[in-house]
Formats: sequence, C-alpha cells, structure tokens
Amino acid sequence: MSFTQIHREQLVKTDINTLWDFMSSPKNLETITPESMMFKITSKNKDEKMYPGMIITYIVSPLLKIKLTWMTEITQVKEKSFFIDEQRLGPYTMWHHQHIFKQTEEGILMKDIITYIPPFGIIGKIANFLFIKNKVNQIFDYRNKKIDSLFNNN
Repeated sequence: MSFTQIHREQLVKTDINTLWDFMSSPKNLETITPESMMFKITSKNKDEKMYPGMIITYIVSPLLKIKLTWMTEITQVKEKSFFIDEQRLGPYTMWHHQHIFKQTEEGILMKDIITYIPPFGIIGKIANFLFIKNKVNQIFDYRNKKIDSLFNNN
C-alpha cells in the first residue's frame, strides 16, 4: 500500500509556553485552517487542553464544498515537546500527523510530519498525484502564514 509523507518546518519566534498553549488547544485549529475548507469543530471539548485519548470531531469541506465528518484521536502527548493526531473517521484511508516542537536559540522550531494514504486505491493514488498532495501542502502553507502573522510579526 502506497503512502505519502509530507515534512514541514517553521521557526516560530516565541517561547515554548505560548506556542504550546496555542497549538495544543483544539479550538485554535479553526484559526489556522483556510476558510475555504469550511472547517468547524463539532465536539464539545474544543476548549479543553489536548490529552492522550482525546477525540475531536469536525466538519470539513476539502473539495467542491462537499461536507465530510472527520474524527481524530490525540494518541500521544509529551508536554511542550510533541503530540500526535490520527484519523479515526474521515476522508483518508489513513492519516497520522506528528506535531514536534524544539527550542532553538532563535525560537521554536515547529515540525509537522504528515503521513497519509488517500482513499479509493489506485483512483486515490492518481487523485493524490493530481491534487490531494497539493491541497494538503496548500493547507500547511496557509497555516504557516497564519502562524507567522500571529507570532513572527510582533
């Protein structure tokens, strides 16, 4: 089975406490997701701090404004170091997203490692080549710009 892995890095010029508080709060996902995705958290726990086993549900429209339910589980958390979310229900056959935070002299190096398998076998593989991978990268481009505007332009 073929999978795609995307690696992203961003230097965030803030302290680890500030960045961790922002990134480990589910409600902030709406802030760093493009409006075109029509992303809305539907679970009642969006104001809670992430913890292992936390289930978060969303409505998202990744393509042609078709609304999809997405459910993720926060599977691992190491305070101010990393957390991992995995899709339990949603558009992908498999989705695993590592969020890694490392203190540097210049600020916090934030790394994302996104591993996924698109749905629908060979059709999904073709769709991934044609547009899915580009769409995932566009979402993370938007996120990087939004985080820059929130933390790096002070």
